[in-house]
Amino acid sequence: MNEQIQQKTIDLARGLFLVRYNGAEDKTSPPVVRVYADRASVNNCNIISGPDAANGTLFAPESALVVSVARPSRLIVEVTAGRAGGSTAANIKIEPLTQGQPAAQPAGQPFETYEPEAGPDEPSDLKVLAHVAGLGDVTVGPNTWIAGPAAPARIEGISLDWPNKPYDLNLQYAVKFARPQRGDNQFVPLGTFAGTRGRALAITGFSLEATGPAADRYAIAAETIFLGAPALRVTGNRIVVSGPSGREPLVGLKLSVEEHRVQAAPLAPRQPMRTEPVAPMPRQEAPRLDGRVRVFRSRQSAVKTAG
Repeated sequence: MNEQIQQKTIDLARGLFLVRYNGAEDKTSPPVVRVYADRASVNNCNIISGPDAANGTLFAPESALVVSVARPSRLIVEVTAGRAGGSTAANIKIEPLTQGQPAAQPAGQPFETYEPEAGPDEPSDLKVLAHVAGLGDVTVGPNTWIAGPAAPARIEGISLDWPNKPYDLNLQYAVKFARPQRGDNQFVPLGTFAGTRGRALAITGFSLEATGPAADRYAIAAETIFLGAPALRVTGNRIVVSGPSGREPLVGLKLSVEEHRVQAAPLAPRQPMRTEPVAPMPRQEAPRLDGRVRVFRSRQSAVKTAG
């Protein structure tokens, strides 16, 4: 590829995303950033620019555009040097936009406050931010690749956020480098950036663990790619991942936290009937069953549990 142009491919889930041009290494002639869908995603991905702006083009830092994704798509971010021999180093951040969810209030019920949580059938709004070499900060939702199989790139730092996290669940994570660094392999809480920016230090190991009373109800699922190694998927309350030698750079990451589905307890095996000699009894008509099972649910049990 031309040294004056860099391209990165980002996988986006269904949703609305803000693409923000935060900064550039070349302050005098900053590179131009162009955003467009790849050929297979053109019909599912819409780039929204201002009415008088060039579609999908950001000419300088402190500018932004919006991407609307109807179905999972691939977005190409192309950075072109602003002058001959200029730098293509730019800080581009992609973050999901949301309008929230309406709070349904049953008629005649008093208003109650509660901790916002993701239910067992609802996806969490876990947000994963990673600082990617040559691209800058990239933010995605759960089950979405950062770098990864289509566009592997060195990941140098990670930050996790979970706005609707269950109150009785905590997450902490740590990163590791090939050479010891300050903060290396030390756990940090949600919202804390672990790693480096602009120092060309790739992460070579990643740990994530769930703690708290609800930890056993949840499972962390992580898919990772380390340079020269196949993709690896691990799940559990605590995960620790690295390459075969422990020194390979992390070049792809996909995370999610899922609640275990509750399964109905199996029915106890039917015990054989025990017979004993008894005095004969008058024969009685057996009650007739209509073969239907009716379930009655109280108002309290009808309330959807969060967790």
